[in-house]
Amino acid sequence: MKWLTAFALILGSTMAQADGDKFSVPNHPKWKEECGSCHIAYPPQLLTGDNWQRLMGGLDRHFDANAMLDPKDNKEILDFLQRYAGTGGRNSSSSLRITDTPWFSRKHREVSINTWSDPAVKSRSNCTACHVNAERGDWSERGIKMPGGQRAEELEGQSERGSYRRGENREHDRD
Repeated sequence: MKWLTAFALILGSTMAQADGDKFSVPNHPKWKEECGSCHIAYPPQLLTGDNWQRLMGGLDRHFDANAMLDPKDNKEILDFLQRYAGTGGRNSSSSLRITDTPWFSRKHREVSINTWSDPAVKSRSNCTACHVNAERGDWSERGIKMPGGQRAEELEGQSERGSYRRGENREHDRD
């Protein structure tokens, strides 16, 4: 009976992590160095293995920038990303933008257009503007501090004033 309880606890914590509160990612220095040199090293769980394959295969035109890597480094990072990639449609994006995944849209549906266009945020891909502990893998709502000091729980009900919907406010989308 103890093993059943232990299994339930492990399964529950894994599901919570997969839902975006905490991303447990092993340390991978090359991934952090290369991907983190221009933006946060996004957790592999945020896209599917196929998305990472396509993204890493097009680094010469990575969202209007040339982010080409040495072939050995590219393979090492791709292997890591695919090993820990998310699964299913909620983590997939035909545009390869994490901000276009169903998961992202659901998690950020209460964020107002004004917040997305705030100069401190600049774009939907600037996770650390609000997720102040993201670099440490903590994406929980407790760790969110909105521009101007607003807390996540203060966002409740802002959707009537204009929340993010997929495709809206694209001029601020510079993943």
